[in-house]
Amino acid sequence: MTKKVILTGIRANNQLHIGNYFGALLPIVDMAKQHGGEYQVNLFMPDLHSFTTPIDHSQLKEQILSSIRTFVAAGLPIDNPDVHIYRQSYVPAHSELTVILNCFTGMGEMERMTQYKDKSSQLSGDRVSVGLFDYPVLMACDVLLYGSEYVPVGDDQSQHIEFMRDIAERMNTKFNQELFKLPLEVKKQHEFFGKDQGLRIKDLIDPSKKMSKSDESERGIIFLTDEPAVAAKKIMGATTDSVGEINLDYAKQPGISNLLQILALFTAKSLDDVVIEYQEQTSYGDLKKAVAEATEAFLTQFQTNYDQVDMNAVEAKLTASEAQMNEIANKTLHKVQKAIGLR
Repeated sequence: MTKKVILTGIRANNQLHIGNYFGALLPIVDMAKQHGGEYQVNLFMPDLHSFTTPIDHSQLKEQILSSIRTFVAAGLPIDNPDVHIYRQSYVPAHSELTVILNCFTGMGEMERMTQYKDKSSQLSGDRVSVGLFDYPVLMACDVLLYGSEYVPVGDDQSQHIEFMRDIAERMNTKFNQELFKLPLEVKKQHEFFGKDQGLRIKDLIDPSKKMSKSDESERGIIFLTDEPAVAAKKIMGATTDSVGEINLDYAKQPGISNLLQILALFTAKSLDDVVIEYQEQTSYGDLKKAVAEATEAFLTQFQTNYDQVDMNAVEAKLTASEAQMNEIANKTLHKVQKAIGLR
């Protein structure tokens, strides 16, 4: 394939919430709609990454298919021949190239990775896996196998892009040939995709932190699978403040600001328009009611779309994409195998 490649994915085994939907999933769908045709868009399910931290393996297969179905329900154009969806583990070259590149990667490089430090600090020693430590090498292979230049990342992934470029350049130099095309540097990634790669919807109960599955009570999270009426009740129970006036002020009124942002997203209005409508009103109840109704309407429609997804069409797309991706990845892998003397 001669078109430039955009590659992205989202961890397959998370129960997705509205923060994931608007912050990550919908931007991916919009990108595929915008660039599919001019670019080759690779959307993969990083299922091998899914258990770098402990999970319930009995649910993994269904969660992967559910994630793909969610993308389609959100509007992913699977009928576009330049948009490919595939499961990482169904392309064995990802694993093989990881083993090879491990031997050209330093321990110090991996130890300096901020995400490894953050995630490993949350686990007890015997639960910090080599897979978590090695995560950036597998991630590099995900990108390098396809000559992907464009990889949408947030600031927390910037180190990984830098490592991909370093290991690719290291291999190209060592073996005196272009084994890999380098992804664009972080600055140029942000120029292409936009610096803000997604919104950060806050927890309904503790609006000082982003909405996250790590909240065990789940009272502050709106999941895409929530019963619409249950989600509406969560909105009505959201934390506000004692200011007594509606303003968009993330520092002084984070709960109210979060509700204004959610309302804008669910009603497809600009945040400015929503703020103008509610600015300086004194009834928090009216705002909560509007957000609850919009949330209920969104989830009702989304879950209808999800139920109507043609899984036969999805399976056919997966089969076709995985065949194409194996062909491309194996060519890259074979070139590397020849360079290092395995073939």
